[in-house]
Order: sequence, then structure tokens, then C-alpha cells
Amino acid sequence: MTTDTAVAAGVKVPGTTLAREATELIRDTTSELIYHHSRRVYFFGSLQGHRRDLSFDPELLYLGAMFHDVGLNEAFHGSGRRFEVDSAAEAKRFLQAHDVPEDSIRRVWTAIALHTTPGVPEFMEPEVALVTAGVEYDVLGIGYEDLSAEDRAAVVALHPRPDFKNRILRAFADGIRPKPQTTFGNVKADVLEHFVPGFERGNFVRTILDSPWTE
Repeated sequence: MTTDTAVAAGVKVPGTTLAREATELIRDTTSELIYHHSRRVYFFGSLQGHRRDLSFDPELLYLGAMFHDVGLNEAFHGSGRRFEVDSAAEAKRFLQAHDVPEDSIRRVWTAIALHTTPGVPEFMEPEVALVTAGVEYDVLGIGYEDLSAEDRAAVVALHPRPDFKNRILRAFADGIRPKPQTTFGNVKADVLEHFVPGFERGNFVRTILDSPWTE
């Protein structure tokens, strides 16, 4: 049995069996891009948690981070659901199979399902808030100066991000192109508008005005 002893910027990967098996699953079923991104989300989320003086469960944060993008996999292209929900459901199945308590499962599910819904997770449980904080840090650079250059460098040295901006955008596009209806009202509509010729994003105002109600 291998043990994950990764440490960056003073943050350790949880040494539990659950974390180890999650690591192996994500490493085996996702791309190198998603694997390294997911690990950085954990490290950056943890660092933001320490900076904000939040009390959080590192294992739950790790599980949320590791599973948050698994719904982009080809296996879920025909689901008809938002990739965030597919990711959350996959995490839930994994955790239920390991007899994790329901409240912990709920936290991980919520953290994953809401990680592209800005303005909400930050007011919820720390694990929910910090998965989003880690994603926003790694993908969008939100709060970039909150962490030191040394801490950033330590995380990236462990999990490099070559051409990450372009590669993650392509991964988003590939993951959601087969189900464009799932982008209504969320940030991923921007991705398809940029990458898919002829894509027309849903319009909230037109949806109201064109509804079957007479007034």
C-alpha cells in the first residue's frame, strides 16, 4: 500500500485510506491536467482556510477538491446534467461505498455542486467555501496576492501548470459541449460562446417573456 506524503507550503495531504483511494481513483480516471489542478485546489483552498482562520476538515476538503471536475469526463457527456452535479454525484457514490457519515457526504456534495456558483459558497460550511476558494485561486486568480509567492511556488512545483489557462478552458469546452443546455444561467456559457461556433446562450429575460403565461 502506497502512502501519500505530499507536502507543500506547510499543507499536508491527508494520510487516510479514504484520501489515498480517492487519489488513486482520480489519477486513474481523469487527465493529468485535472489531477494536478484538483490537487492544487486542495492546497490553495487549505492555505486560504488557514489565512481566514477557518476550522475545516482537511479530509473533506481534499475529497471535494479531488472530485470537483470528474464530471468533465467523457463518461458523463450524455448525462444531461451540469458537470458539477455529475462530479458531486460521483463523489457521493464513492463516499457512500466507504460508509462515510451522511453529513460529511452532504458537505462534499454541496462543495462540488456549488464550486462554479460565485457569491454563495463563501457563506456556507468551511469545506464548501474552501473548495470554491481553491478553484477560484487556481483558475481565476481571485485572491492571488492573499498567498505568498513562496507558497504559490511550492504548490506549483509539486503540481505544475504548463499552459494551464488554455488547457483548462479546452477541458471545460470538451466536457460541456455535448450538453449545452446545462450552461443556462452559469459561467460555463461563456466557455461555449468562446469555443463553439453558433452557440446561443440562454437568455433569462427571453425565457420569462416567452413562457406560456399570458402575463
